Amino acid sequence: MGCSGYLVSDVDPVFNCQQCGWCCRGEGGIALDEKRVGRLASYLGLPVERLLARFCHRRDGRWYVAAGRDGYCLFFDHSIPGCAVHPVKPEICELWPYFPGNVANREGFEVAKNNCPGIGRDVTHEAFVANARHHGLGPKTTKE
Repeated sequence: MGCSGYLVSDVDPVFNCQQCGWCCRGEGGIALDEKRVGRLASYLGLPVERLLARFCHRRDGRWYVAAGRDGYCLFFDHSIPGCAVHPVKPEICELWPYFPGNVANREGFEVAKNNCPGIGRDVTHEAFVANARHHGLGPKTTKE
């Protein structure tokens, strides 16, 4: 199973997660809704309040997953390596690498491809879009 959780094979020629954590770095917009907070807390065996205090921060009235001093998501476990909460990871993480911007925009795709070792080096944007659609991900139309 790839990072997105949607792929049916570990030998997908378009995307095969390498568990490198590139997509898990950076302070960003991994927002959590109440349902996802509950699933994470349950999975980790923590009360919701402890999960929020330990792994999240509040910004603009919403809860977000925090990053550590090393810049990685606090749920990224370097010893695995990989996501320590993979079965219940945030929805935006389930989409990687099929973020709408990577599917709809060739330049976004090229940035992802140049940085994510899981995206096949010879994969074209067209093949990437077709794979996203095959898995029911991404927008229905693309922009160049």
